[in-house]
Amino acid sequence: MRQAEAIIVERYPQLLRLAYLVLPPDLDRHTRLLRAHRAVQHSLRAAGRRARQGGDPLAAVRAEVVRHAAGRLRGPLPPWVWGLRMWPSAEGLDEAARGLAGLTPYARAAYVLCRFDGLGEDAAAGVLEQAGAGDPAGEVRAARAAAAGPGATGVAAGAADAAVDTAGPGADADPGSPGGPGGGTGPRADGSAGLPAGAGLTAGAEPRSGSRTVLHPADVHTRPTDLLLRRTRVRAAWGLAAVLLLAAGLTRATAGGPDTGLPAPYAGAPAARAALDPARLVRVPAGAWSDTGRVDFTAWPARGPRTADRALLTRALGTWAAPTPDTAVAAAPGVSAEPPGHPPQLLFAGDPGPGTLVVVFLDADRIVRYTEQGGRRSLDIARTDDANVTTAAAVTLTRDAGTARRLLAPWIATAGVRDLTTPAGAARPLPIGPDGTVTTELPHGSAGERTDDGAARGAGGEGCGPRPVLEVVSSPRIVEKHAFLLADLGGLLPVHLTYTPPAEGADAPAARQPREATGPAALARWAQEACTLGEVDGRQVRAVNLWDFAVTELPESTGRAVWSCTRATHRDGRGDVRIRLRPPAGASLAVAHAESTAACGRFGQHLLAATLWQAPSGHGYQLAAGSREVAEITATGSLRTRTTGRTLAVPAPPASAPPAALTATLRSGAVITALDARGGGRD
Repeated sequence: MRQAEAIIVERYPQLLRLAYLVLPPDLDRHTRLLRAHRAVQHSLRAAGRRARQGGDPLAAVRAEVVRHAAGRLRGPLPPWVWGLRMWPSAEGLDEAARGLAGLTPYARAAYVLCRFDGLGEDAAAGVLEQAGAGDPAGEVRAARAAAAGPGATGVAAGAADAAVDTAGPGADADPGSPGGPGGGTGPRADGSAGLPAGAGLTAGAEPRSGSRTVLHPADVHTRPTDLLLRRTRVRAAWGLAAVLLLAAGLTRATAGGPDTGLPAPYAGAPAARAALDPARLVRVPAGAWSDTGRVDFTAWPARGPRTADRALLTRALGTWAAPTPDTAVAAAPGVSAEPPGHPPQLLFAGDPGPGTLVVVFLDADRIVRYTEQGGRRSLDIARTDDANVTTAAAVTLTRDAGTARRLLAPWIATAGVRDLTTPAGAARPLPIGPDGTVTTELPHGSAGERTDDGAARGAGGEGCGPRPVLEVVSSPRIVEKHAFLLADLGGLLPVHLTYTPPAEGADAPAARQPREATGPAALARWAQEACTLGEVDGRQVRAVNLWDFAVTELPESTGRAVWSCTRATHRDGRGDVRIRLRPPAGASLAVAHAESTAACGRFGQHLLAATLWQAPSGHGYQLAAGSREVAEITATGSLRTRTTGRTLAVPAPPASAPPAALTATLRSGAVITALDARGGGRD
């Protein structure tokens, strides 16, 4: 190997010339020059192997150069050149190459070996045989014929240039050169004379360092390539490299294969894998709720005995991402059941009932409950928009056999249960478990037992049975002595109950905000309206406020009646309202019902309601009442009358007459219509 390397280094220009002239002449000079360098440099290993087997090292190197130049070079192989174009300084080489264009690569090699390198025919044929030529002697004859026949003038001219002073006085001959062993002028192996000089393939000698003319492609001219084009290509190359790096990064991120614990549609997606990885679940510190200005579900810590159960959490997340056909999925109206786009917050993981496993997650404005019970799985999803101290105070974990197990907020200090239909009764204290859960009774004919379409069973009307509600008190670290009521109306989250008392008299104070329904007056009024809660769909309602907006004296000295507006506020801000008239005795009378309205809320404080009422005597009366800003009520149509104040009570028009149209004038001068299902009640 070292002998071959020494020969390549010492005779590199001559070997480069051999490869250059053997290569196809139709290549441009830059490409031929680079390929010639590759052919010479990549001949080292095979030539060294031949030399170790006892062959002539120089002949082995020449044979490998010819084999590489005559064959097909596989690339890209070094050397490489960027930004330059090169060609040999010796112009005679290209003339010789053009003259040899009609020969085969091995015939061109024979010509170069005999004419430039000074080998005899036998020595040249031996090199060609090692290079893999099928008919070495025929290739030598073809080279001699090309040099001696028609068209040899061009070849001879190039050869003459090559011969000019390349064999200076005392030049050393190659082995196999004239005067050396195996020279072209000595006898051949078959006894015939070698190819004589002047017979077409004139033998020459290699130049000394002092030669005047050196004909080989080792000396080159260089010029830059198209600079503007190169600049564009460099930019494109950097852009392509950036794209490839990005693709490689994404490939590497997914190279680990799908997580067998995740469902197939999401196991291969990096973002979904992160969102559904139990190790990435958000876990809030236990005391965060007492040191934050945002007291809602985001302040809940992860509680329950199974918060470290990775298998359970993986099943819960996987079912959420891709529920099986036998998984019951119940999403509140307007709530998406799509899987999370980022790791959700863990609120609870445990077994609140025998044979029941429950996991509760918070994902932005959604709360998700996963349940395993009796081999069945279910998902319940609810909204948590605008949650606060009261509307984020509890989550229902299970309902079974007339009881419900609930998880209370960490800021709830005490809890009790009271019957809403018995205002004089005291709340019965409930023990809060170490995991923050309590057990309460469900209402009779429970609103918590709700059909698939959201309709409650056994709701409304007198005699609806006990209405147990949860009465909780916040920790003094949040607000001092803050007690409030939570009612189970069939949703995942209980509903907050409030009460707004009437404002009577001309000097009535400004409109009051809803207050907690824990005082005697509030409890008394809610006891009268408790059964109407069955009309509320608790799956999408966060709070119900009972507003007594007017009190009127009934005709015929029957007594005083209370006008009330019950507003069920949805978690998306919409509100459904029901107007009722509560006489001194008996059940409330339904007056009007409107959905998706601002009436009876913060942005709908002006209200007018009207109804027909029959006295015990059998006479009918037109009744109307307005909120505190109403200054005058006017009736038109089948009944024409006007009264100052907030209430109206006049004999009703005949039953055959169309209903009267009622309007109210506010103190500001604005006029509003009576609230009804057709959208009245706004100025």
